[in-house]
Amino acid sequence: MTAMNKSILIVDDEPDMLHLLKRSLAPDLDSLIETAESGKKALSALEQGDFDLVLADIKMPEMDGLQLLAKIKRRYPDLTVVMMTAFGQIDTAVEAMKRGAYDFITKPFDHDALIIRLEKALERSTLLRENLRLQEECKGGDAFEALVGKSAAMKKLFETIQMVAKSDMTVLITGESGTGKELVARAVHNLSGRRKNRFVAVNCPTVPENILESELFGYRKGAFTHASQDRIGLFQEAHQGSIFLDEIGDISPTIQTKLLRVLQEKEIKPLGDTKSISVEVRIIASTNQNLEEKIKAGTFREDFYYRLNVLPVRVPPLREHRQDIPLIANHLLEKHCTSMKRPLKTISPDLMQRLSEHPWEGNVRELENIIVQGIMFSKSGEITTDDIGLKPQNGPPEHWISQIPEQPDYREAKEAMLRRFNHGYIGRLLAEHDGNVTQAAKSCGLERQALQQIMRRYGVKADNYRK
Repeated sequence: MTAMNKSILIVDDEPDMLHLLKRSLAPDLDSLIETAESGKKALSALEQGDFDLVLADIKMPEMDGLQLLAKIKRRYPDLTVVMMTAFGQIDTAVEAMKRGAYDFITKPFDHDALIIRLEKALERSTLLRENLRLQEECKGGDAFEALVGKSAAMKKLFETIQMVAKSDMTVLITGESGTGKELVARAVHNLSGRRKNRFVAVNCPTVPENILESELFGYRKGAFTHASQDRIGLFQEAHQGSIFLDEIGDISPTIQTKLLRVLQEKEIKPLGDTKSISVEVRIIASTNQNLEEKIKAGTFREDFYYRLNVLPVRVPPLREHRQDIPLIANHLLEKHCTSMKRPLKTISPDLMQRLSEHPWEGNVRELENIIVQGIMFSKSGEITTDDIGLKPQNGPPEHWISQIPEQPDYREAKEAMLRRFNHGYIGRLLAEHDGNVTQAAKSCGLERQALQQIMRRYGVKADNYRK
């Protein structure tokens, strides 16, 4: 597969080598190729043109390949650079990769091997460009915009999402709780050819087994008590779209067996029906558990696992991309200040340092809760460590303790903690759902009446969160 309409800049101080490479690469890569006889001329060409790939020799006079690489990475950090080196300079080529080069190629070249390596490099450039384009297209859409990060771990995730989105195969998203697996699932759907059709999300652990089956597959009138009419299932609702089965590791073996049939046969059988119905749905599943360990324990079907794990996507925990924490924190700050109708606040340098060092066992979800607390409880335009209930690695939340009288009655202390928790937690849910109590209750797994009762007890008013 060749790269179409790509532009390559080749840099070498030997004119014969430039001529040979231009003549041999242009037809096989179907690319526009420009050449430069020095690092200085290469930088000038980069200023005047837009290139997908730079192929540069390491050993050049005046400005060598490593110096050129450093200048390119400072000015064009996402530009793909491949280095050329003589056989005896492998150590230098490895050093170039440590400094940001995508790959290196040794002279003399094997033509076919060279083409394959450059095609891969061009594919990387395409993915990066597509990533930037799609992020711009999806601005304002929570599913993609909420995936914030510029670290290597997040760039890898973005690239994986885009590659996976091009296919219709089943996707299994793995990652710890709070990492944003549903956001990844929505991004896969939104970047796919199914984006104009429905994305149906099912939180598997919150639905009892006997209800989950009827929810997924639907039922016929009279299939069970109170089944007074036919009802289509979520798979039919997601027809030609995507269905997201969240935390699939928690479903029972019985449901696993029925879902295995859906994956194999592309059809469902509603409860009480004798006929199967064909469904055209892409399945995206997620789990925070080790499914291979569950297979060994006999609680997860091995054949079902391999049907699910066709295109795996791993979401990194926050501790693996700490450099993104300031970016994520400020993104969440702007998001919730807007949704809660509060003036935009800032995070103090001391607090930002502490956020960057915190272990974040709850990942981005835990960070988001802390940001919401800071918005609610800070009395100025700057959120400080005194405004939040950030839990240290060993010990209870310091700020919460500071709010309790020195010698409290146990019941009074408990009530104070519950009041603070419920104002923060329920307030965040209502802010996210524009004061809609029904949606807030659904998102946290409570019945509407139960949530209303808690709101009345602690004086939380939905009207304060409506736009």
